Amino acid sequence: MKRLRIERWSGQLLQQQPRRTPSRPCCLRQKQAALYASSTRFSSTHAGASSEDLIFEDGEEFGQQEQQTRYNSPPLEAASSSSKLAALHARLGLSPNLPLQTMARTLVDASADSNLDFNNASLAQLGGSIMSYHVSEWLLCTYPRLPMTILFAAAYAYSGPKTLQLVGKEWGVETAAAPGEEVDPGFLQFSKMQPGQGLPNGVGSVRPDRHGFYRRGMSSRVVYDDEFGDTISKGHEENLPLPTEHAYANFVKAVVGSIYLHSGSAAAKAFVKAHILSRHLQIATLFQFKEPVRELSRLCAREGFEYPVARILSETGRASRHPVYVVGIFSGKDKLGEGQGPSMQEARTRACVHALKAWYLYSPGSDVRVPSDMELRGAREWEAVHIDMGEVIH
Repeated sequence: MKRLRIERWSGQLLQQQPRRTPSRPCCLRQKQAALYASSTRFSSTHAGASSEDLIFEDGEEFGQQEQQTRYNSPPLEAASSSSKLAALHARLGLSPNLPLQTMARTLVDASADSNLDFNNASLAQLGGSIMSYHVSEWLLCTYPRLPMTILFAAAYAYSGPKTLQLVGKEWGVETAAAPGEEVDPGFLQFSKMQPGQGLPNGVGSVRPDRHGFYRRGMSSRVVYDDEFGDTISKGHEENLPLPTEHAYANFVKAVVGSIYLHSGSAAAKAFVKAHILSRHLQIATLFQFKEPVRELSRLCAREGFEYPVARILSETGRASRHPVYVVGIFSGKDKLGEGQGPSMQEARTRACVHALKAWYLYSPGSDVRVPSDMELRGAREWEAVHIDMGEVIH
């Protein structure tokens, strides 16, 4: 009878076993050289076939996880389960024709995802054009005598980036800390600028007279510049970080563009009128005259009025330290304006400014018809609006 060695058994049991990695069904084969290797040894030191002797037919080792493709924006499937996105859709009172997937796309800026199929660049371009059209036609028909500088300033006040940022925040839209596929689709996603980082400057301008010795007049601003009279830079990459106000502006414009595509032009116009044109703007505060007395005299000469004359209407405290003079500007028997000041010259200047504002702020009424009203069914015959000769050139 063969004698057994207990200490050898205990060494085999107490020896640390190699850790097994989780495996999956996989076909593997050994090399031909390994099949005719030496005979199998019944020893605890034999580790079996080495990793060099194994060929994985699927090209992967045991336990290796597949690397999933990461996206820069949330998938479209996540829009259906986002409560923030559904609440925003209901808060704005949008039509059911506008799906949540399109609403989620309006919240992805081009700086977060450069893919044009998933960002809001195209929708913002369309919505910006529609918004500028409705704002411009309303300003021109409501205030037909506004100078171009005031018209640019008023358009910027209604649909500029700072105003659209306030509109987006009033809608309850919040920004995400960083864009990514794990972000809730109800957050505004864009690449934020770091503190101390300068604004991205475009290389040159699209203007043909971009050289310094050319004069950038008002006529060239109307032809070559954007809807606010600012120069259009070229060579600017859309995926660069941008300020928060521009990201909000692109989002609001994209919402207008999506409404136009899914609900029509009438719904887009009603949306712009309810959220943009309903804001109150004191256009009288935008004026700033350099020579109001001279400009008023040129205006009266152009319109065939009598030469304006300043007359003192009342005064008090002429001999005191704080006198007050009330001066009126008259053209014949018609009073054009009135102003008051601590001196007769100051009161005369303010009266001329008041007369010029009364001329430029002429309005046929807030309910004036605009050209886009003719797109509605059953619209009555169009009546031409008042077209002014333009501002005074002096």
